[in-house]
Amino acid sequence: MKKVLVANRGEIARRVLRTLKKMGIQSVSIYSDADANAPHVLEADEAVYVGPSPSSESYLQQDKIIQICKELGVDGVHPGYGFLSENANFARKLEKEGIQLIGPSPQSMEIMGDKLSAKQAVKSYNVPLVPGVDEAISDVEAAKKIATRVGYPILIKASAGGGGKGMRLVENQNDFEEQMRLAQNEARSSFGDDAVFIEKFVDQPRHIEIQVFADEHGNVVYLFERECSIQRRHQKVIEEAPSAILSPTIRQKMGEAAVAVCKACNYVGAGTVEFLLDANLNFYFLEMNTRLQVEHPVTEEITGLDLVEWQIRVARKERLPKLQNELKINGHAIEVRVYAEDTLNGFNPDIGTLNRYRIPSARNVRVDDAFKEGMEIPIFYDPMIAKLVVWGKTRQEAIERCISAIDDYQISGVKTTLDFGKFVLMHPAFQSGKFDTNFVKTHFSEVGLITDAMKQEEQALVYSLDQIWQDVQNKKKKSFASRNITSAWKNQYK
Repeated sequence: MKKVLVANRGEIARRVLRTLKKMGIQSVSIYSDADANAPHVLEADEAVYVGPSPSSESYLQQDKIIQICKELGVDGVHPGYGFLSENANFARKLEKEGIQLIGPSPQSMEIMGDKLSAKQAVKSYNVPLVPGVDEAISDVEAAKKIATRVGYPILIKASAGGGGKGMRLVENQNDFEEQMRLAQNEARSSFGDDAVFIEKFVDQPRHIEIQVFADEHGNVVYLFERECSIQRRHQKVIEEAPSAILSPTIRQKMGEAAVAVCKACNYVGAGTVEFLLDANLNFYFLEMNTRLQVEHPVTEEITGLDLVEWQIRVARKERLPKLQNELKINGHAIEVRVYAEDTLNGFNPDIGTLNRYRIPSARNVRVDDAFKEGMEIPIFYDPMIAKLVVWGKTRQEAIERCISAIDDYQISGVKTTLDFGKFVLMHPAFQSGKFDTNFVKTHFSEVGLITDAMKQEEQALVYSLDQIWQDVQNKKKKSFASRNITSAWKNQYK
């Protein structure tokens, strides 16, 4: 593999480019109008315009991207995450053209891309499943009977869903019909498929995912877990590795279950198997993401591995660099996603210009970002500015380092989730490890966030006044010294 096109943008494109450069592989970036001056364009060996700003006219243009690959002699494509990363049709087109996708087969994508087919595939491998049904339901009356049998509260979920879209919590039978209709409408609108299924709602759930890797030689490993329970709108905002509550025994069981999921779909490459963990530490298979995750850096930090490099080596038909008995956890890592969002206004995007952008730089602090000072956050894509990742010898050290790094961040022009990140890290529930996916609903306090912001403003004001006072005093001293010197000169030479 001599030349790789990165079919993505932003921080993940830059992340892949770094590893390509390290491995001596030529790189090609693609860009839209909105990204013409983006860092990922400037850092690649070659960059090609792919279309207007909307992703449907640029980063999702399969045939145009493949044509660029053919014209430039590209022999590998890294899809990053999002966009075309889990598109089986794109994978097949690349395969037909003899271009290697740095990712799994289209067959694996299809099996795991649909939650129902994924459930059916893993059943025979004794992977624990949430009580419910593993077939699509459209008849409301039949669905009601299933919900009654499973027992309320239940979740209605879109089969082709993700990110919480097409998902509805139903507390009792009276609300069932309306919630099912809403779930189907949203699923149809978001995914073009209104198939839904029913699962038992797990009380006090934690979202734990296992990083897996498999090669074409039959080797499959798990690179331990990531705790992803701090979420807003069913989307992760803070992740850590390892989890604060998993024992070595449960970690091994979950890891082995994740390996079984890989075997159920003949998986090759990097993947993530997601589980729900209940209050009694029972775990249940949720889904598999057939790509590299946004939060992969925390796994890299605790294992000392470059997961993008592993992806490339597997795509080159090499064996996994390490087997299970060679892998171990070292320390603790935390990732805070820095979004251009107004946390006091429902986490709504806050698009604008980064008038000031200074990132923290300290030992064991890593920032994967996609912007420079003066750039605009485009409205066409996900509003993530950066990922702040820290490592510590212990969880407490990692938390303290992360809080310090947040304090060292300087961003103006847009509101960000940094204040929310600090709120979480300092909260007793997070520090104790006793939290679940309901953290925001249960603990998030806008009043607390406002109070903290006011304290920071007060501290900044006090600091500014102190500086002014010091400047005034220094000027007085200089003036006094000048008068003394002048007087002495006059006395000497009068």
